[in-house]
Amino acid sequence: MEKRRKVNDVLMFMATLLLAVIFFFPIFFNLMSAFKTNPEIMRDAIALPKSLNIESFKYLLTETEFPAAMLNSLLLTVLSVVFMVLIIPMAGYAIERHNRTWTRVIFTFYLAGMMIPFQAYMIPLFKELKMFGLYGNLAGPIVVYVAGSVGFGCLLYTSFLKGVPREIEESAEIDGCTRFGTFWRIVFPLLGPCTASMIVLQGLGIWNDFLMPMLVLPSGQPKTMIVEIFYYVGEFSSRWDMIFAGTTMSIIPILIIFLFLQKYFVKGLASGAIKG
Repeated sequence: MEKRRKVNDVLMFMATLLLAVIFFFPIFFNLMSAFKTNPEIMRDAIALPKSLNIESFKYLLTETEFPAAMLNSLLLTVLSVVFMVLIIPMAGYAIERHNRTWTRVIFTFYLAGMMIPFQAYMIPLFKELKMFGLYGNLAGPIVVYVAGSVGFGCLLYTSFLKGVPREIEESAEIDGCTRFGTFWRIVFPLLGPCTASMIVLQGLGIWNDFLMPMLVLPSGQPKTMIVEIFYYVGEFSSRWDMIFAGTTMSIIPILIIFLFLQKYFVKGLASGAIKG
């Protein structure tokens, strides 16, 4: 029995190691290629760089509109996530704590919206953005990102709130705290792991989004990092050194944030799965 357990542990370790190598190789390949010149990449893509070439990074940061695109990506991600954190937890709290027919209908409506692919309502959405004057500026994507995350966010928060005792809120109300104050002072701090999960998941999706900024933001002006990287892919030739350098700069910030929030991210998903 003990021998079989050791064999199983070894097999699980080997399988985990193999999966880790498979998932890490694209990142390693990207980082390695970012410090190579375009001729080096074209000559031997998988060879190690002969020297740490940083000319691609310098060119992107000084001779192109990539810095402005970085700022647009940062603004889109940060502002969208901030509005999500301000709005969605209150919606999830209201749905969970007021278990009535109209709240269940609203919650079902939110969940139903998650089942409709973006491509199905893309054209009507763009027409609506033009109608409200949100097409061609950063406000348009921000509104779409926040609205599109309500369904998933409410599902995440309502699942997590099932494990928050109501007695805590009742004690705060007895002490004279309003419902609004009870949520932000008492309940919301307890939702830290859930909030971290939403920040990582939604922030990663917005940071890496291509279609929305490409179609909504005005042409001829800097868009986002992912869109600017796409411009270096040509029909007959591509600047792979610029592509890999830009991709590396887009990976590093989100990787740092994920490493800082990893503990809360895993805890939030696990708690939501158990309590849901």
